[in-house]
Amino acid sequence: MSANRRTASAAVLLLAGAAAIGAGQAESNLPGAEELRHQTTTSAWAELANTLADEVTIYRDAFGVPHSHGTTDAAAAFGYAFAQAQDNYEQIIENFLRAEGRAAEFLGAPALVDDWLSRSMRIEELARDEYDASDTDLRSLLDAYAAGVNAYAAQAGRSPAPGPGGVQPWHPLALIRYLYFHGGFLRSAGLRRNDFEAAYRRMNPGVLANDPAALTADPDQGWREFADQGSNSWAVGPSRTADGSTMLFINPHLPHFGPAQVYEGHLSSDEGWNFTGYGRFGFPMPYVGHNPDLGWASTDNAADLADAYLETFDDPSNLNAYRYGNEYREAEEWQGTISVWRNPIQGATPIQHRYRRTHHGPVVGYREGRWVSVRMAKLEEPGWLAQWYAMTKARTLERFLAAVEPLNMLFGNYTYADREGHILYVYNAAVPRRDPSFDWSQPVDGSDPRTEWQGYHPMAEIPQLLDPSSGYLQNCNSTPFLSSSTDNPSRDAFPSYMANEPDTARARNARRILEGQELFSWAEWTRLGYDTTLITANDDLPPLFEAWAGLPATSRTADLGEAMELLRAWNRSSAADSVATTLYILWGERIRRLDAPGADQLLLELAATLDDLTADWGDWRVYWGEINRAQRGHSSGRQPFDDGRRSVAIGGAPSWTGTSFTFWSAPVEGQRRRYGTGGNSYVSVVRFGKTAEGYSLMPFGQSATADSPHHLDQLNGYARGGYKRAWLHLDEVRTYALSSYRPAVPH
Repeated sequence: MSANRRTASAAVLLLAGAAAIGAGQAESNLPGAEELRHQTTTSAWAELANTLADEVTIYRDAFGVPHSHGTTDAAAAFGYAFAQAQDNYEQIIENFLRAEGRAAEFLGAPALVDDWLSRSMRIEELARDEYDASDTDLRSLLDAYAAGVNAYAAQAGRSPAPGPGGVQPWHPLALIRYLYFHGGFLRSAGLRRNDFEAAYRRMNPGVLANDPAALTADPDQGWREFADQGSNSWAVGPSRTADGSTMLFINPHLPHFGPAQVYEGHLSSDEGWNFTGYGRFGFPMPYVGHNPDLGWASTDNAADLADAYLETFDDPSNLNAYRYGNEYREAEEWQGTISVWRNPIQGATPIQHRYRRTHHGPVVGYREGRWVSVRMAKLEEPGWLAQWYAMTKARTLERFLAAVEPLNMLFGNYTYADREGHILYVYNAAVPRRDPSFDWSQPVDGSDPRTEWQGYHPMAEIPQLLDPSSGYLQNCNSTPFLSSSTDNPSRDAFPSYMANEPDTARARNARRILEGQELFSWAEWTRLGYDTTLITANDDLPPLFEAWAGLPATSRTADLGEAMELLRAWNRSSAADSVATTLYILWGERIRRLDAPGADQLLLELAATLDDLTADWGDWRVYWGEINRAQRGHSSGRQPFDDGRRSVAIGGAPSWTGTSFTFWSAPVEGQRRRYGTGGNSYVSVVRFGKTAEGYSLMPFGQSATADSPHHLDQLNGYARGGYKRAWLHLDEVRTYALSSYRPAVPH
């Protein structure tokens, strides 16, 4: 067995807790006692559902994608929610439970620390407050979404999870904070997992005495690690297309399982809303995609939106007093229970916990004898979902800019295109103004008033580029200062703490593609979205060939010589039927674990790659597609991959190679093959000419139900680099729908 297989990568580990409590149990013990089953939701939800059900029609196309058309936007959101619940009710409920800080109720003790973090951040309270303060239109959408999920639960005889009252309209607002703040910004503030654990132990002494598993793993580690592996976005204007249209490429790289996986859908209404794209399970609308006049892609940036503050609690007479300037301030402290799943007999038992926050934010870390609080940009401010809603309804560049200007959806690059021929790149980040004399990459002294933020940089002060003379834009989680070959914003025009992303391999490959020809046809644009050029091979292989040339003939082996010839003849593109792809990727992963490997080490690592392949497969000449596989298990990601179950060969490659067709796979303990856990999670190409025309594809299929015809019906197309039509116009939707229905709501 190879070394790679002896230690399974964290990227494909089961979410922690599944191993501790058993994968089967992890799928079955979502809260909801048996006596609650077959109950309807509350009368208020039932009344709203009955009203909205008469105002919406759900059309399902040949691939099961829901097109929800309502008389109002709210009715469309209701139908979208009902369809989403039909396709994956369990994931919606799991996401909402996580957002509430209730993951330990079904994952057990390993989720305790993360639940404590969610409660420390007051995610539920902030979500409730935001809902109460929202305008009528947004509340109507949220009400409709909650009613749609609850209507499905009642109709299908499912438990009205996440509690007896069913889904509440503030749940999507809580999920936004969980996915982006808890799962992202909190972990970007310079703290490590052990800092969180140390704070938990000290604030809640003795709680973990009987639960050592709580500190052995992170139940969300698998999906969080993918956030750093990126996405692709490209746009070309009319000067660069054969037919004078504007073209957009939307290519997020996200997990295929768990809370962060995506869902495709289309909403339209008689009020003029019409948007298709992807969202998350638990969001009331898609938030990246296109409407008839414009569209955008989004790629994560590394904007510094959170800071850690070392707090000084040194008053023995008042344990909640902390220094600030020449005085003390009083930290807020409160208590609450977290229920923890024990076993089928005991069920979930409540455990009392303590929480604390300073004026900077929640106190969630402990380092070198000091408590650490974390401030996250706009954590307590509303507007994220409202901005998405306004963006999806915008039909001109001016309206789109007005929608995004508040920076309430506070991170993630936009690459935009529209029917008028405009292309736009916006760094998009609500970056706090900071005193540049501090090192903001490390925790700062919370007692020093100079470390306070001074508001946020407005949109006019963040990098952006409109209609460059090159005719193209790209961002692949990369520096905004190389968005195009011309007219880029200058690094010198922005603070040192803003926009420090690198020039990624995927960005270099994107520029190679976009600068490689004068005009793009529509057929060429769709093909290039699955380009498999591994641009890093251009840097990695010449030193290897040079090392081989310098190796004495007496030290050469026949196998190594044959492998070298395969790599020399290789076109440096990944393919399922390529042995050279196998050699390069497995060798490339090995050398990236080394610090500046020399010539001898490059050859030794290639020899070790051949040895490992021979040990695992009986021969090192193994096609990449034989090793690199896509397999759909349980939506949660807690079902182990298995060589004995159906899987499909994939020609895509890891993010570090720079390929457009990104597919994250890693070794799995006890299995010969590697299995994909993320990467290309929604691939879409859009052309804005006289009308908008879009195509898209997901990795597996719309439905999480194994016996559904739409469980795996997109997988073969995904493997060969295909697309399906993303119907947008209502006449097309009706023409090509295989079924249409109104949500079935018990009366």
